[in-house]
Amino acid sequence: MSMPDTGALDRLLQERQADRLPSVAAAVVHKGEQVWANAVGAADYDEGRETTPDTQYRIGSITKTFTATAIMQLRDAGQLDLDDRLEQHVDGIANGTPTIRRLLCHLSGLQREAGEMFVTGESPTEDELVASMSEVEFVLGPAQAHHYSNLAFALLGQVVARKSDLPYTQYVDERIIGPLGLTRTTWTPHAPKAQGYLVDEYARTVWTEPETDLGGTAAAGQLWSTVEDLGRWATFLAGGADGVLDATTNEEMWFPQVMYYPHDWVLGWGLGLMLYNEGGAIYGGHGGAMAGHLAGVYIDRKTQTGAAALTNSGTRGEMDAFAISLAVKAKELWPEPVATWRPEEEPPAEVRAILGRWWSEGNEFVFWWEGGTLRAKVVGTKPGRGETTFERDGDAWRASAGRELGERLRIDGGRLVWSGYAFTRAQEPFA
Repeated sequence: MSMPDTGALDRLLQERQADRLPSVAAAVVHKGEQVWANAVGAADYDEGRETTPDTQYRIGSITKTFTATAIMQLRDAGQLDLDDRLEQHVDGIANGTPTIRRLLCHLSGLQREAGEMFVTGESPTEDELVASMSEVEFVLGPAQAHHYSNLAFALLGQVVARKSDLPYTQYVDERIIGPLGLTRTTWTPHAPKAQGYLVDEYARTVWTEPETDLGGTAAAGQLWSTVEDLGRWATFLAGGADGVLDATTNEEMWFPQVMYYPHDWVLGWGLGLMLYNEGGAIYGGHGGAMAGHLAGVYIDRKTQTGAAALTNSGTRGEMDAFAISLAVKAKELWPEPVATWRPEEEPPAEVRAILGRWWSEGNEFVFWWEGGTLRAKVVGTKPGRGETTFERDGDAWRASAGRELGERLRIDGGRLVWSGYAFTRAQEPFA
């Protein structure tokens, strides 16, 4: 298959950098492969060095997706439950009532930061972080609404360390970064790296920004990385990886726990993942911001198309939106193939008896056989509203995706019984 012309991606990158950003680096992945990468601008003005796709930038809160992955690994290993309280895993901590789940999706109500570290310029140690919980403020009630909290993820880093008996950073290196081959993802910068800047809005000059060490709050945003490594990370976020995180656990991370604006469903949160709705497609990942750096990495699980974008500007970069725009353009360049239809193999006799139209609660359903799988939908509903896929469950079936997920379907004489309701071949009164 010939490669498409990626000039449109190059143009988007150039336009983004030209809008007063020192440099921008970006990469696109499609079905597990990096299909494009480029970088424009200055990594360091003093050194006269241009950026490349291998240049490291701070990725800030994208670190939280690594922390969330570590928590899910420990859950899968039986070390914790997502509905455990923080105080069950960090001994002696004050105000430790938030659950692991609520910390992961920013529903704990905890204040945003660990004290005023970004005012004083002094990051707490791990011991100071835990001790500071005696003075913490809950700005909202538990699960009252979404409230972003770096403090919550700093505390999750303590859970990782205490349940694994390893320093948090060592655990992530050994159990996540190393196995995935993310050789340019590190806790401190490794050359070549981008110098962070703040662009003066009116003079069009730049200030050099410091490289803050987050100390005991590293789990919230300490990592550095490249767009090429983040492309690999996007592929991992889309489906997990053998030996790192099971695909079913990865899928659980994508399940929405809360909407950022309940009246406008453009952004939700899963278990450590930001979930953007862009044109009806969901892009999962995370953004990041540290002094002099902005970052974004997002992927559409359905098409396995995603992008990473990094800049060494602390403002105006909008790398979340830019990464998603690159992924949207990439889906135009690498469209999903149109499969040639072919007849199915004859389904089993007991499946034949199910196929066709049924009625329940006055509504019409259709059951069909496709790809060796039993499927159903409510007639007349919009896509995504009434479809179900079933898998075998002994002598019956169970909904494995879609409507009535987990509910059992069985044949009972001339009827179907599914999720506690009878289905008949002709429309009948509910009674």
